[in-house]
Order: sequence, then structure tokens, then C-alpha cells
Amino acid sequence: MAQWLNYHHLFYFRMIATEGGIARAAEKLNIGQPTLSSQLKQLEDSLEKSLFERRNRKLILTEAGKATLNYANEIFRLGDEMLEVLKDRTKDNKAHLQIGTLDSVPKSVILSLVMSAYKIAPCAVSILEGKGDELFRELRAHKLDLIVSNYPSQAIEEAQVFSKSVAKIPVSVYGAKKYKNLKITFPKSLDGKPFVFPTNHSKLRHDLNHYFKLHGIHTIPVAETQDTSLQRLLAEHGVGLAPFSEVEDTRKMGLVQLGRLKDVYEEIWLISAQRKLENPIAAKLMSTFVV
Repeated sequence: MAQWLNYHHLFYFRMIATEGGIARAAEKLNIGQPTLSSQLKQLEDSLEKSLFERRNRKLILTEAGKATLNYANEIFRLGDEMLEVLKDRTKDNKAHLQIGTLDSVPKSVILSLVMSAYKIAPCAVSILEGKGDELFRELRAHKLDLIVSNYPSQAIEEAQVFSKSVAKIPVSVYGAKKYKNLKITFPKSLDGKPFVFPTNHSKLRHDLNHYFKLHGIHTIPVAETQDTSLQRLLAEHGVGLAPFSEVEDTRKMGLVQLGRLKDVYEEIWLISAQRKLENPIAAKLMSTFVV
């Protein structure tokens, strides 16, 4: 006779294991403790294994319980992924591409990525700006298809996360028109000048610090921001000089290019996570997109 797994029982077991006990799990699920205990007992009877043992009035997972929890986590992760993928359609049945990006990524790179997606297939694109750790959580939960970042995924050990370098862009220093004479003796002319820098979260900031130290240039940080749009605005108003990747059209902001920083680049990465049902547009972009 075929043996069927009761997913309600498995869900309750997972909640008990996650919450560390029946009382806390029952409170979170808003059901009675006797009911929850009964559901757990039925699962153990069907599996013919004890999933918990009591030690000092605490429930401790047995070896069978640990194995069951691993499978339960994967089963419900796949369930969440299935729901996200199947609802990833707009009302007119277009594919839906969800992109996460850091504030520090040049907006022109995002524009290029979106335009490339439209060329692959008709689609609706959602763009979420946020912090790196927040975006990576969303990616692993399959609420994002891609992340655009100026650093690769830190989770190198995770086989399910993939990073691809899509651009390595030279960096120049820009300033308002009042600074245009600094072009003459660049980069020595930067010594003692005010700067609007990216924050220390950015790899570019560390590369800039290394460059200036190497060349004996002392800069005066007057502002820091992770948002390149705000950085440009501050530079336009003469608050200080600002380093930007040359992909940005700074001329429209009234900025003057003072000079390129030799061997300083901003590298852009496209990051995705392994999925059972992958977004075909995201998959195509991962394999073909370059700036």
C-alpha cells in the first residue's frame, strides 16, 4: 500500500523545530498545544521514527528529526519558489523580471540591463534598490531574479549563488566648473581638495583610498553617500570633487572631467541564484549581458 506524506503534519513539525518547542509553535500558529502534539504524534507514527527526544524539559531533534527537518526546509523552500515563479506574470501575460540593485551602481548600467531584457522578450521589469544583505536575502527567497552590484556575492561557498562580472569601467574625477583648472597638473592638483566620496561599503572607496595613498595625495572627505545621484548633485553644487565611473554622462550635470585615475576601475557584477524553475529572461541576461 502506498504511503502518503501529510504536508500539514510536516509543516507543524517544522514549526515546532524552528520555534524550539510545542508551546511557542502553538502560540505562533494560534492552535492548541494538544492539537499540535497530536499532529506531531501522527507524523512520527506514519514515519515510524521519533523526531524529538525530551532533555531537561526541552525538545531535542533526534537524528531522524534532523534529517526530516532538512527535507522539510527544502520542500517548503521549493513550494515558495513555485508560487513566486507561477505568479510571475502580469495581467497581460508578460514575463516579469525582478531586479535588485545597490544605490551605488551607475543608473546607466541599470538602463542598459533593462533595455537588454526588453530585446530578449516582452516583459515587465520591477527594480528594487536596497542594501546588499537585504537584496541577497530576497534573491535567495526567489523574490528577485537578479542583483546588480559593484562587488561579487560574498557567499562564494554557496553553490546556489552565481556572480558574473559584466563591466570594468575606468574611473575619473569630476568637479564643478570652478575646479576646471585642476586639469592642468592632474592628479597632483587633487591634493588638499574636498571630495564627495562613496561610502566605505563600496569597493571603489577602498580602491580610491589606496590610489591616493600610493600617490601621496591628501584628500578632504566632506561628504559620503552610497547614492551616485546624490553624489553627482553635491558635486554639481561645488561641495567637492567626485569620482565616477566613466559610464556616467556627467556633462549633463554640468560637471567637468578633470582626469582619469590610472588603474582604478569600477567593476559591475550580475548575480543570480539557482532555481528549479528559472526565469528565462534572467538566465539569458546572465549568459549574454555585458555593458
